[in-house]
Amino acid sequence: MAKANEQQSASREDSQIVPVRQEPHVLYLYETRKKIYARRLVGVYRKLKKRSGIPLLLAYALCPWLQIDGRQALWFDLPERKFHIFWLTFWPQDFMLLAWLLIICALALFTVTVLVGRVWCGFSCPQTVWTMMFMGVEHFFEGGRNKRIKLDMAPLSFDKVWRKGGKHTVWLLIAFLTGFTFVGYFNPIRELTVDMFHFEAEPAAVFWICLFAGMTYMNAGYLREQVCMYMCPYARFQSAMFDPDTLVVSYDAARGEPRGPRRHDVDPREIGRGDCVDCSMCVQVCPVGIDIRDGLQYECISCGLCIDACDSIMDKMGYAKRLISFTTENKLASGVSRILRPRLFGYGAALMLMAGLFLATLVARVPLELEVIRDRALLYRETPRGLIENIYTLRINNMDEREHEYRVSVAAEYDFSLIGDTQVRVGAGEVSTHLLRLELDPGLLKTGNADVRFTLEAIDDAKIRDTEESRFIGPYIR
Repeated sequence: MAKANEQQSASREDSQIVPVRQEPHVLYLYETRKKIYARRLVGVYRKLKKRSGIPLLLAYALCPWLQIDGRQALWFDLPERKFHIFWLTFWPQDFMLLAWLLIICALALFTVTVLVGRVWCGFSCPQTVWTMMFMGVEHFFEGGRNKRIKLDMAPLSFDKVWRKGGKHTVWLLIAFLTGFTFVGYFNPIRELTVDMFHFEAEPAAVFWICLFAGMTYMNAGYLREQVCMYMCPYARFQSAMFDPDTLVVSYDAARGEPRGPRRHDVDPREIGRGDCVDCSMCVQVCPVGIDIRDGLQYECISCGLCIDACDSIMDKMGYAKRLISFTTENKLASGVSRILRPRLFGYGAALMLMAGLFLATLVARVPLELEVIRDRALLYRETPRGLIENIYTLRINNMDEREHEYRVSVAAEYDFSLIGDTQVRVGAGEVSTHLLRLELDPGLLKTGNADVRFTLEAIDDAKIRDTEESRFIGPYIR
């Protein structure tokens, strides 16, 4: 009886228990950034990053200072609408070539991505190159990873002030030189240098220098991996170009797991462990702070620094290298990987086709543009001699780097009389307008109009020629 009463009492208590309310899953749109203290470790891929970044930096810094034919070799002259790229000068009419060049660069990036993953991001991207340079300055002033952590946690002192101050001073200097050089591509850098030293630079030039310097300081000094993770669109759509045979930085889980610490003289197989000692060195050297052992992640920029770190640990433990390596998904799963595959052929064929068309167009490009504008205010005019006359304005654009004298000729079904100077001289990079008239006996005109082709040819170079079609209008005679 007592037992039955206890059961009834327990059942009443259970019925009074209020179920615990499950907290809903909360998605935080903003997350506080955790500062990454990347460890600096010498290895094959770090040396490769350095050797690939230095030529890019030198090219960026020195190209504006090169001179060709008395002008800056690389100069995007926006006021004059001329784009000087070494020995070539492009005009707004050549915008199609720029569009083609951007398409070629995109196809080249896609082809490289299909083959070797995000090596562009890891070794050649300006964000990566400048970030590594800023991190080198940080390492010089503040020391290695552990020293930087201690310095940030330490109270304010003279040592902390001068180290932080020196770092930011050099950062600002690099950022200023970066912005100054960038503006030098649009404003002659030699003149800009003199104007800056004499405090006579244009306010617009100073504004853009400060803007790009500030952006460089923020991106390479503070944002760093945030640019790659949240701002760069390439990280978002790269997976669309990957396949199981794409080379990516991968962790060999079959060999490394189960991970864990052990003594140097212990065989990991005897204690049921893999080769990974769980030292977290691959995480400490990663510039974006990910753990490659969790698998391929969109944040990974394929810089290979985790490979250097893991190889150094494998050397110390006496294990085989390449526990982390550039390999493919199929290679890890079956030991077999294909290099030649349909997707690679597709991107490669599109790249070769666009590059071939671009080069052919560039070779066949004539540095001359002729525009014929017929006088629309008056359809035709009758001369005192009874002839029908049309007036044309020839707009001649000499896109060459030297002066030319051109000859104008007309080809049509009828034997027109060309009235006006048929030879015109136009200076290098200049645009000239020239007035010409065509006359014809109205009795010869079978219809009310006729096609006319104007040809402009350089006297000193027959290859430089352009043609433009227009119409001759007269009275309709039945």
